[in-house]
Order: sequence, then C-alpha cells, then structure tokens
Amino acid sequence: MIPNRIVIDTNVCLDLFVFRDPRWSLLLQGLQSGELDAITREDCRKEWQIVLGYSHLKLDTEQRAKIGEEFDALIRCHSLPASSEEALKLPVCKDKDDQKFLEVARDHQAAVLITKDKALLKLAKRTRREGLFAILTPETWTASQLEYQTSRTAA
Repeated sequence: MIPNRIVIDTNVCLDLFVFRDPRWSLLLQGLQSGELDAITREDCRKEWQIVLGYSHLKLDTEQRAKIGEEFDALIRCHSLPASSEEALKLPVCKDKDDQKFLEVARDHQAAVLITKDKALLKLAKRTRREGLFAILTPETWTASQLEYQTSRTAA
C-alpha cells in the first residue's frame, strides 16, 4: 500500500472543488502540493462530470469547466482494468454505484478511501480486517493528519 495514495468519492470532491469546504483544506493542500496521490478511474470521473451538471448546483458552463480542470489536475485518472480472476475479493457495497470506489482503492493499492457515504463507511472494519485499505470520513482523515503532524512536531 502506498501511504499517501488515496481515493476520494464524488461527494467529498463536491465539498473540495465546488463548495470549498474549509474543513477539508488540509486535504486540498495535500492534493495541491503533491503530498497526496489521489487516483480515480474513468467511470468515477464520468460520474463526477455528470454530477457537475446537476441543476441544483447552479454551475454555469465556465464554472463546470474550471472545476473539471482542477479535478483533472489534482486527481489522476486510470482506465478500467481488464477483469482479473486474481483480484482480491472486496466486500459488496449496498449501493452498487459506490462499488467502483472500492475497486479503485483495491486496484491501485490506495491506503485510504475518503468518503461520507454511509454504505461505504459500513465496510470500513471489513476492509481493514482484510488488510486492504482504510475507509474514512474526511473528518477522521483530517483529524489523523493533524495528530500525525502534531506528533512529528513534538518529536
């Protein structure tokens, strides 16, 4: 597992790139500095582009393009892998649309999947127990990063 390799689900990306939630500024800074290696897959990126078009977000064409460019600059997109009989089995997410985020984390050896999705969060103990990756809320991820930074400063 690559310690700073992460997967970020669509709702957290909305918080980062559309709503600019200041609570996740540490996450955004890590992406911008290159300290974090965020990855996604073509189908996840397509979902992202569809969501940016939702009318309730009230984004015009220029805003969607700018947000899309920032996403593409900070999150590396991989193609769908060829199916493999040898792929590690994953727990099945109740929300079939979210299974792809688990697959990206597994297929690209991410250390963490950052999500607010309850169906994914319910699988956190199982993925940890099976030695796969952590599934954390952005709150938990941020707290762990702050704790790590504090412990490094104190040492």
